[in-house]
Amino acid sequence: MSRDLRSVIRGGRGLGLAVATALVTGGLAVVGAMWFDLPLRDPDGFLGPSWTRLPLILGLFMAADIVPRGVVRAKSVRGTPGALKQVIRERWPLSRLAIVLIALTSFYITYVGYRNLKSFLPVARQQSEDMALRASDQLLAFGSHPAEVLHDVFGTGVWAHILSWVYISFLFFVPISLAAALVWSRNISLGLWYTTALCLNWAMGTASYYLLPALGPFAVRSWNYADLPTTGVSQLQQGMLGARSSVMADPYATASVQSIAAFASLHTSIVFTAALIVHFAGFPRIVRATMWVFFVLTLISTIYFGWHYIIDDIAGLVIGAVSVALAGAATRGAADHLPSLAAHSGRRELASSR
Repeated sequence: MSRDLRSVIRGGRGLGLAVATALVTGGLAVVGAMWFDLPLRDPDGFLGPSWTRLPLILGLFMAADIVPRGVVRAKSVRGTPGALKQVIRERWPLSRLAIVLIALTSFYITYVGYRNLKSFLPVARQQSEDMALRASDQLLAFGSHPAEVLHDVFGTGVWAHILSWVYISFLFFVPISLAAALVWSRNISLGLWYTTALCLNWAMGTASYYLLPALGPFAVRSWNYADLPTTGVSQLQQGMLGARSSVMADPYATASVQSIAAFASLHTSIVFTAALIVHFAGFPRIVRATMWVFFVLTLISTIYFGWHYIIDDIAGLVIGAVSVALAGAATRGAADHLPSLAAHSGRRELASSR
């Protein structure tokens, strides 16, 4: 057995929980499609479907990791190809590439399973818990409507556009941060930790949707958001309502998926997950502060635009914290089995801080 293969097998143990989560989530999506006679979809997004978008982003990050180092190392234009090959051999041995591809595949399967199971929700769970969640909102906000309070505090002008940008940026943040963690981590266990935590977020989020199915305030109390200007969020909400109607009318006549579910907030859980990992991994102070600001603004935006009830965000915090803890326990020490990576990991390694 080659050294690279042994490294993949041993280091891959750190991805055991991510792989298991992918198999369970993906398997349930297949079973659900057969049980409810519904199509399986690869959900589209920016830059195309997930199966093309994720490898493309990963490839761009790998190029950004390799090319500058090769150019700096080369002593002439003719020497650049040789320098690039040397950088690839040092930074991207087969063991590391295989581990990264397994991690990316686990994320992809989990995410696609999550999106399909979420799309099956109106068929599988036809009742809505919005009334109960609205009551919890009034209780937690001392009789007020949380969104109206935020509209009074922030206004419905400039801040609506700022918070819309924050909310929409989540769609870019997840794949970009995943690629950055897998490619640019000096210690591969950071990337495995984050990947596993994301998989757990999708899986536990799916379970929460089925536990308390709900549409969210914007869908059941649209008049509370009539004063907000047209933003990327309002356009996204209208698009999601239209997609939901199309799927419910005839799921085989549309390529769309149903994407509306309130409890719990995965915007909250995933950004909280990223902020916790950045914090515990000892990133520079400016990075930690930026992530926490992004988290707070994301939390506010979920209520401001009526995506979620307060308790949805509380549940999101729980999912995020549990995901970080379980993923950390599952991946701790994974890089110890990848000596070819450790040799080139630089001065600061995550293993020393975990």
